[in-house]
Amino acid sequence: MENFSLAQKIQIGLLGLCALLLIAQLSGVFNSSDSDLRNQAATELQATGANGAIVPGQPGQSGQPVIQPTQPIQPTTPPVPSGPKTKMAFGESTYNFGTVSEGEKVEHIYKFKNSGNEPLIISNAQGSCGCTVPQWPKEPIAPGKSGEIKVVFDSKGKAGKQSKTVTITANTDPATTTINIEGEVLKVAGAADATSKPVTPIQVNPGGGK
Repeated sequence: MENFSLAQKIQIGLLGLCALLLIAQLSGVFNSSDSDLRNQAATELQATGANGAIVPGQPGQSGQPVIQPTQPIQPTTPPVPSGPKTKMAFGESTYNFGTVSEGEKVEHIYKFKNSGNEPLIISNAQGSCGCTVPQWPKEPIAPGKSGEIKVVFDSKGKAGKQSKTVTITANTDPATTTINIEGEVLKVAGAADATSKPVTPIQVNPGGGK
């Protein structure tokens, strides 16, 4: 076997050492890559919910954030009383007040009867523009019994032919019943002209000459 010189032995030793260092470096790279992949997977798992939905504001998420539902709009329609339905019969559903002067208030009482077989419950009575309902039964009305609804119409600022309505909500079928009040409002002469007539300025001669 050929004998190696000292220089050759040193060269072989250095090559072996370089090979060992290269192997160690490659092993560290692979281990680091595996660690990064594991960390990324854990981060993405934390960024998602139990059902797979993306949690807004978490790192590693993808896609759009979950949109929270908005609050529902509350209905403005008066609630209809629950329970059995009954019937409501008015002696007159339309009242004509004839002719009044602008600014007068007209009052009328509508009489009705519970013509059904269940207690009548009125939950609301709402008048249209210019009409108010200051009085209507708040307690249940037994079958066969009667009740009254008072309606007030204010004619202020309402000249000409008028037709207003009052809507009654109760445990009836249909749930709303409409009664009417109508007539004519005569415009009061000068009532509006006094505020709308322009003022004529007074001419003043500063010199007081003739």
